[in-house]
Amino acid sequence: TSMKEIDAVGHRVVHGGEKFACSVKIDDAVMTALEECTPFAPLHNPANITGINACRAVMGDDVPMVAVFDTAFHQTMPGKAYMYAIPYEYYQNDGIRRYGFHGTSHRYVSARCAELMGKPIEELKLISCHMGNGSSICAIDGGKCVDTSMGFTPLVGLPMGTRCGDLDAGVIQFIMNKYGISIDEMLNILNKKSGVLGVSGVSSDFRDLDSAAADGNDRAQLALDMFHYWVAKVVGSYVAAMNGVDAIIFTAGVGENSKSSRAAIAEYFGYLGVKIDEAANSKRGEDIMISTPDSKVKVFVIPTNEELVIARDTKAICG
Repeated sequence: TSMKEIDAVGHRVVHGGEKFACSVKIDDAVMTALEECTPFAPLHNPANITGINACRAVMGDDVPMVAVFDTAFHQTMPGKAYMYAIPYEYYQNDGIRRYGFHGTSHRYVSARCAELMGKPIEELKLISCHMGNGSSICAIDGGKCVDTSMGFTPLVGLPMGTRCGDLDAGVIQFIMNKYGISIDEMLNILNKKSGVLGVSGVSSDFRDLDSAAADGNDRAQLALDMFHYWVAKVVGSYVAAMNGVDAIIFTAGVGENSKSSRAAIAEYFGYLGVKIDEAANSKRGEDIMISTPDSKVKVFVIPTNEELVIARDTKAICG
């Protein structure tokens, strides 16, 4: 009935750069830092800042605000994982490096996985597969991120709903020169017209792709095959990076709901001794182990809960 009923507000903020490795209480200095990070996430941070300013305007200075960053969880990556092999001055002067995203989701599901396994997260090597319209994979060793598939922006890594994923920069130059398009037009193509939508010509929705593939649409099947292949390939690289893995987690829209995608990806993991329980894999909407008891690496489906992480951090910071 009144704004006075609200004790605190937690805000999801996409990009915190190197300035924030954890959630923080918002003050004027934090707002200035968020503005400085805007060039890194021009599509997201301005909207996040607008939301914070709106709440501050309506609720006043007496209601504390907390910023929870998509990038914060990935700040534990070592330099060998986050640096690009370009002149070092671009990192020193401009902060160009891999930052990673979906950190709040990866943080939640990895902690929940450790609970389900009944082991301290500090003893586990986990790989979290956040698979949705935007997708990223995260290698988590001892509760800390050591690598992730997104980079300076959320554009790279896996092919996604409408984003291209990893791409040779020479392709961008070739298309721009041949068709006379600007960099802004090119980035619009790579962000909004590529990925499984661009390959299939059908949809960015994996449910539509499944239906089209079942009806014999070869391009829809190709888009699915590419996505499954890339997930498996990145997971494999993270097994190498951590020198092992105890559990693989599927989460987010596709990860939580598409039993066919989970099964197709898991087929690549025979070398890890992964065995999938088909009955368990048919379930959805619950925390569940979908690997068999004798599977050497455990496989879980864990619905993500970024809102809960934001709420918990806000409560912890604001008392």
